[in-house]
Amino acid sequence: MSDAAVLQDGNILVRQYGALRRLTLNRPKALNALTLDMAVTMTQWLRAWAGDDAVGAVLIDGASERALCAGGDLRALYDAVKINDPLPAKFWATEYKLDVLIARYRKPVIVVMDGLAMGGGVGISAHAAHRVVTERSAIAMSEVGIGYFPDVGASFLLARTPGLAGTHLALTGERIGAADAIYCGLADVHIPAATLAELPARLAYCRSADEVRVRLDEVSTPPAAGKMEAARPWIDGCYGGETVEAIFAQLQSSKHDEAQAAFETLLKMSPTSLKITLRNIRAASSFSKVEDSFRQDYRISLACIAAHDFIEGIRAAIVDKDHNPVWRPDSVEWVTSEIVERHFQPLGDLELTFID
Repeated sequence: MSDAAVLQDGNILVRQYGALRRLTLNRPKALNALTLDMAVTMTQWLRAWAGDDAVGAVLIDGASERALCAGGDLRALYDAVKINDPLPAKFWATEYKLDVLIARYRKPVIVVMDGLAMGGGVGISAHAAHRVVTERSAIAMSEVGIGYFPDVGASFLLARTPGLAGTHLALTGERIGAADAIYCGLADVHIPAATLAELPARLAYCRSADEVRVRLDEVSTPPAAGKMEAARPWIDGCYGGETVEAIFAQLQSSKHDEAQAAFETLLKMSPTSLKITLRNIRAASSFSKVEDSFRQDYRISLACIAAHDFIEGIRAAIVDKDHNPVWRPDSVEWVTSEIVERHFQPLGDLELTFID
């Protein structure tokens, strides 16, 4: 449909196609990294459309074939923490509330996870009702590599993957493609990238989940084979331990090459992040609703600001780019239960709340 009405230009491009509204993350040079202003803008439009009878469905995508969204603006968070600016707390609160708004939206939300969908990109996509992947999709929560943890409610989803596949993905940060994303419950349908341009016209007058599913199914194709299902035996055998140390031991003693590769990957991660992540995903398995995960993620996030590894991880990956972070503590054996529990303490008046 070529006669789209442009409602707003900028870092969030807003367009209208019949009853369809489209939000496009429009920072292609930054792989559409999410900023506070972008999250605020998306929230404002979604709230306005929720009560607008002229709006039937919402499509969210990225302005580049390279990424839907490669995560949050880490450099902005780093700079803010360095000067004690409250931006990180405000950003995470706004981002998490946006993700929950998408998860609970009463109209169909379709998100196209073309290219990279990492960190914050998973937050705005994996909780949506209709999640589209392509042959170019690469989905990951790689935060343990920067001294952080898989946030944006990802633990709620990863705790519910087949077997312990989600635990493997959370701890290693491994990227997965379309088939594995569908297998793990992070996506719903595969559509060839060459067909994506047809989606606005196809969805222009959809007003129900059933209508959206029919229109998406019309252009869906089977994805190329994944590997997670075949890896389940060794994954389930290695990640069932109660502690990170136990998981290390199982991986190290495994005869599977993939397990050995995973072990080598974990050795590079922040030891504190590994323990926080395992604690978070195990807790999330008992949560009854996704908001519970976001509240817990917010507690952990605020604690990370005051810790060493988060800033050190961003320094090594984004600022100095030496890719040689110095973790404190530098071994999982030195990460005490007290250090871990410090990240899960209630925030009192600062607790994250959501509008029903």
